[in-house]
Amino acid sequence: MSLAASELDAAWWPLFERLQARGVMGEAGQRSASLSLRLPGEKAMWWNSAGACMPRCFSWQGVNAPAAWPDDADTHAALYQLRPDVGAIAIGGGPFGLCLSEFGGAMPTAFDEQARHLGRMGPPADDVSELGRAVAGGGNALLLQGRVVCLGSTATRLALNAELFEKCAKAFVLAAATGGKVRPLPWWVRRIANGRLMKDEQKAIARFAQGLLPEEAKGY
Repeated sequence: MSLAASELDAAWWPLFERLQARGVMGEAGQRSASLSLRLPGEKAMWWNSAGACMPRCFSWQGVNAPAAWPDDADTHAALYQLRPDVGAIAIGGGPFGLCLSEFGGAMPTAFDEQARHLGRMGPPADDVSELGRAVAGGGNALLLQGRVVCLGSTATRLALNAELFEKCAKAFVLAAATGGKVRPLPWWVRRIANGRLMKDEQKAIARFAQGLLPEEAKGY
């Protein structure tokens, strides 16, 4: 097992347990949640539904029938191909994130940390064919068929992004439900924060291409 694969192996269960404990991996009655980690330097991922015991390895190189994959493994594979900076994906969502579909399926960038780490939230997607449009801006969160999809360059960043997204969604949903107006940050604040996020994503692309896991972003 390579060093990067060993790191992923060590990260899998802490990530899974953290997302479950924070309530951001879906609710009872919803479609099964799922989690995946990209294998650096390969066209492959570790994936499994949230209720399963161990992750399984899937490769998207030379695969012509992703619809035959279990559950939504094809969605994870499609996102990794669209976003070479992404190293971890969680599909599910917390209670407030799942309410966003009732308020247009997206929320404005209203908080500094949201702009810095989640970026601009793309339009909701009804199926896998619309994912390209939803993630084209480099954002790390979207709604797919009503479920929350969170992205991160690493397992740690994914956990932080999923928690941050639910926190922001709570503020937005409560304000919108009571008729309050949610104003986005000034354009220049969003531009600076998003610029830093884009630099992080470019660094992650280079690291994955070298067969290495991205370095964790430090500071703002």
